[in-house]
Amino acid sequence: MKSYHITEGGRLTLREHPVPEPGPGQVLVRMRANGLSFRDLTVLAGDYPLPVRPEVVAGCEGVGEVVAVGAGVTTLAAGCRVAFTVFPEWLDGPFGLDRAAQLGSALDGTLTEYAVAAERGLVRLPEHLSYEEAAALPLTTLTAWNALTGGRPLLPGETVLTSGTGAVSLAAVQLALLAGARVIATTSGPARADRLKALGAHEVVDRSEHAEWQLRVRELTDGRGADTVVHVAGDLERSVRAAALGGEIAYVGHRVGAAPTGRPLEAGLLFGAGVRVRPLAVGSRAQFTALNRALTVHRIRPLLDRVFPFGELSRALGHLREGTAFGRVVLAHG
Repeated sequence: MKSYHITEGGRLTLREHPVPEPGPGQVLVRMRANGLSFRDLTVLAGDYPLPVRPEVVAGCEGVGEVVAVGAGVTTLAAGCRVAFTVFPEWLDGPFGLDRAAQLGSALDGTLTEYAVAAERGLVRLPEHLSYEEAAALPLTTLTAWNALTGGRPLLPGETVLTSGTGAVSLAAVQLALLAGARVIATTSGPARADRLKALGAHEVVDRSEHAEWQLRVRELTDGRGADTVVHVAGDLERSVRAAALGGEIAYVGHRVGAAPTGRPLEAGLLFGAGVRVRPLAVGSRAQFTALNRALTVHRIRPLLDRVFPFGELSRALGHLREGTAFGRVVLAHG
């Protein structure tokens, strides 16, 4: 079997290993697809907030087929289609440092042909999804689910504001519509605005036309603002000013790649806005299971941009770096 390792200087090296065997409570998975994201680019650039172990197997998103199980495994068997959880020890409840060990950084990841995982670190896939579609779930789709369901309850008819056309934001549009929310999306340029409308966004604010886009959000909501803001990158102050009194900002990240972080946020503005800012990191295994139930009932499919063969990881990462993807970039194992 082959796997990609992160070596000195953020280089990816393809190496061969014997196929591992599962121990007690473990499962052996033949990988079928991997999701790639800007998280992978920051890890390779040495700019990731969590520690990265030297020579670690890269990648945190992977799905595949169970081919063998160890003693004591009761919920999975050969032939089951499964996804790896990004934080294998985060089973439920709030996130904490005691469950912060992550695939592809502290723990060997999923950019490999075979991988062993603890039974509790896997979830079953929705049956209607291909492996390539399911590879979009473990990081970005689950993050969007957490953003919408992990804090303040989102009620039908409320307004959700999403930022840009990154993978988390696109998933948030799909899931917010599923919840019966009104979706306002921001982007730059008419082409992406049209694609967001086609995806189902009720309103799209083009930042190239509305530099003070938070004012336009206020106009579209009759001065109320958005009940939930999925803030992925950029100026947090604008998101605060676009949020409703008593609303919540799901703070996914302060930047993506080289995107500007924006101005420091004044405490007085946050207090006066009456808005809760909730930082979040992906989601727990329990949240992943809930997400999969919702996707199954409503037959939702994640958006894919391009699928590359497993052996063309460099090309796939290059495409991701270009920043033109609309949907997920995925590796297929064939």
